[in-house]
Amino acid sequence: MPTPRLNLSPLCQLPAGSTGRVCELTGDDSFCQRVREMGFGEASLVTKISGSSTSLCLVNGTRIALNHRAAMSILVEQLPASAR
Repeated sequence: MPTPRLNLSPLCQLPAGSTGRVCELTGDDSFCQRVREMGFGEASLVTKISGSSTSLCLVNGTRIALNHRAAMSILVEQLPASAR
C-alpha cells in the first residue's frame, strides 16, 4: 500500500505563529548539509515567528533568520495547534 503524500509547503509559506515539521530539504548537497547543521534536519520542529521575504524561525530553542530562497527549499508539514 503506498504511503500517502503529506501536504507539504515551503517554510516561507507557513503562517507566522505556526509550527511545522521539516519533511524534505531541496537544493544542492552543501545547502542541505548547512541547514541540517543549523537545526533544520528532517523531522525537526520549526516555529515561524514572522516574515515573508526573510523568515524568522525558532528551531531547537534558537532564533534563526532565513532568506526567502532558503525558506523556499525547506518543505514542512504544518502541524495542528493541538499537536505542538
